[in-house]
Amino acid sequence: MGKIGFRNRRLRRLRLGILIVGTLLGILLIINTLRLIWAASSPVDTFFVLGGSLRREVYVAELVKEHPEARVLISHGSSDPCILLIFQKFKAPIRQVWLEKCADSTFDNFYYNLPILGRWGVRKLILITSPTHLPRAKWMAQIILGAHGIWVDVYAVKELGIPGNRESWLKTGVDVIRSLGWAVLSQVIEPKCSDLTQLTDVDLAVWQKSGFKCEHQWWLKLD
Repeated sequence: MGKIGFRNRRLRRLRLGILIVGTLLGILLIINTLRLIWAASSPVDTFFVLGGSLRREVYVAELVKEHPEARVLISHGSSDPCILLIFQKFKAPIRQVWLEKCADSTFDNFYYNLPILGRWGVRKLILITSPTHLPRAKWMAQIILGAHGIWVDVYAVKELGIPGNRESWLKTGVDVIRSLGWAVLSQVIEPKCSDLTQLTDVDLAVWQKSGFKCEHQWWLKLD
C-alpha cells in the first residue's frame, strides 16, 4: 500500500502540475490574442523588408513617402549606398530607415530583428517580400512576431526574371517547425545584432571612393 500510495501522490502532483501549466499557457494565449486583435486595428508603424531584391527596396521607398512617420527595417538587403541611392531617387525620407546585416536566411530575418522590433514597441507591421517567398515567409512572420503581439500584413512585390530562391514544401515545413520552437524560446532569449545602421549615417562619398556596384546599376544611373 505504501508504494501504491506514493505512486498515487506522484500522479496527483503530476496532474496538478500539468493543470497549472496548461492554465497559465491558456491565460497567456488569451492575453496575446487580445493584444493581436488590438494591434490589428492599429495604424501601421513599421515596414519590414526581407532582403533579396532591389525591387522590394524600391517599393518601400515609394511606400514610405505616403507614411513618413513609419519606421523601415531592411533585413540584409542591397549594399548600403545602393539603398541610399534608391531613397534619394524617389525623394523618400530616410530619417526612420535602418539596415540590418546580420541575417543570412529567412529564419535569421526574424531571429535577429524580433528584438529590434520589440525595442521599438512595434504593434503592426507590413512585411515586404516577393510572391515566390510565400507562404513560408508569411507563416514564419505570423508565428514568431505574432507570439510577441505584433500583427503582420504582407505585401508581395512581383519580381522580374527568374527568382533566386526556390520554395518547397519541405523547406516550408522545416522553417515552420523552427518558427514554432523559436516563438517559445524567444520569450526568454534575445539575440543581438551588431550590424545595424541607420540610413542617415551612410556616407555616399566614402562609398564612391572605395567603389561599389548595385543590382540594375544602369537604372540607378550610377555611371
